[in-house]
Amino acid sequence: MKANLLCGKDVIALDLPDEALLIENRPAPALADPEAAVLAALTQPINTPPLEEIARGRDNACIVISDITRPVPNRLILPPLLQTLEASGIAREKITILIATGMHRPNLGEELESMVGPEIMTNYRIVNHYCQKGEELREVARIQGAAIEINSHYLDADLKILTGLIEPHFYAGFSGSRKSILPGISSFETMKFMHSFQVIDQLHEANCRLENNIFHDYAMEVTELVGVDFILNVVINQERELAGVFGGHYEAAHRAGCEMVVSHAVAELEEKVDLVITSAGGAPLDATFYQVSKCLISARDILVEDGTIVVTCGCEEGLGSEEFCTIMRSNPTPEDFNRHHSDPDNFVIDQWCAQNIYQALGHAGRIYIYSPGLSKEDVDRFQGIKIDDLQATVDQLLKSHNRVAVIPDGPYVVGKITQS
Repeated sequence: MKANLLCGKDVIALDLPDEALLIENRPAPALADPEAAVLAALTQPINTPPLEEIARGRDNACIVISDITRPVPNRLILPPLLQTLEASGIAREKITILIATGMHRPNLGEELESMVGPEIMTNYRIVNHYCQKGEELREVARIQGAAIEINSHYLDADLKILTGLIEPHFYAGFSGSRKSILPGISSFETMKFMHSFQVIDQLHEANCRLENNIFHDYAMEVTELVGVDFILNVVINQERELAGVFGGHYEAAHRAGCEMVVSHAVAELEEKVDLVITSAGGAPLDATFYQVSKCLISARDILVEDGTIVVTCGCEEGLGSEEFCTIMRSNPTPEDFNRHHSDPDNFVIDQWCAQNIYQALGHAGRIYIYSPGLSKEDVDRFQGIKIDDLQATVDQLLKSHNRVAVIPDGPYVVGKITQS
């Protein structure tokens, strides 16, 4: 068997025995007419009137879009959405496009142009969310004593629209809809609660699960409080072509999209394996090791204790933010991380993805990392094993591992154990 693993902008061909379990997306055909599908989602939405009808009489609008780390086809979905708003009577200068950066860096210049296209970049007001910019945030509630603060550009809008991608998510079950608000346009203080050691510690095998999911429940509570008039979410296939468009009510349309994701992105396994070979999803997702946490958690969920993980990740930007680098360079073991970061007073930005990485490290016996962008020194510091020859490493591991699973697309497909 030959498996093609994503690694940055490259694809690495790997030879494996035929008895290895290949976990991959089932084919999701691209829509024959994507533009027509987007228009249909706007004019024949799920559980809401058409968007033009909803928008009629509104003074202004805020459209939330995902940041550069999510491959949302904004150039395809934004033009008809914007045209619909203007046709309904909302002036172009009263439309704000708000980038849901969460705690990520802003998207500016050529990067922003690549996301939305030169026409939209030039002619519309586009604002990045800054989670620590207090003058653009407002408290809307308290949950478990924690302040829930949301971007005021969204709160003050007369018409509120969320766009985004529905895919497996290791905290929220699925991305999309309510996640554009929390954490997308929430404050650092709110994220301290939502991504706290205690909340993350409660999430077990949450990927592709909405029920009994505390992260999803909190996000829905906030979304219902601040309001959403319309969502336009999409599902893409392995080739990142548009496979589904879901417009309308923030819960009903989202769940319809989640059902489609399950139909092609969830694979059932009869038992756990002792070797998982996976990827971090390729560019742009694997630009930093921070994002690699997603595929490591997916691997952990189908791995026996003390099993082995092999992961490919481009990491052209290295480990990640300064804060994330400090965490990974100063905590050699999961025990070190847990001892320090379980204390709320020691909370730092990006610790939640580090927490997941240490969870995977604590569960697996060894994690081998093939990454052109990471130094051996950094990988050694958190007791990963950096490798330079993927095929040779896998060939050696196959001699001592009997149940092997390979996940070429990493976080974009989820394995579930049928008898757990």
